Amino acid sequence: MGIHYDYKSTRGAKAMEKQAKRDKKLAERRAKKQAKTGFIKEKTEDKSIPLDQVITLDHLTNPEKK
Repeated sequence: MGIHYDYKSTRGAKAMEKQAKRDKKLAERRAKKQAKTGFIKEKTEDKSIPLDQVITLDHLTNPEKK
């Protein structure tokens, strides 16, 4: 058996540790990149028509309505 007797029993834990390390590095890179570029998340309006309203030709063609 030798020194590798617990390889299969610890394989899952080691894989989870590696994945957590990868995720942590990726999150750090993303944060650094966003800070470097001055990332500003803009709030966008929801321009969809509510489900309880009937879509009419006026909704589609009137440029004054938003």
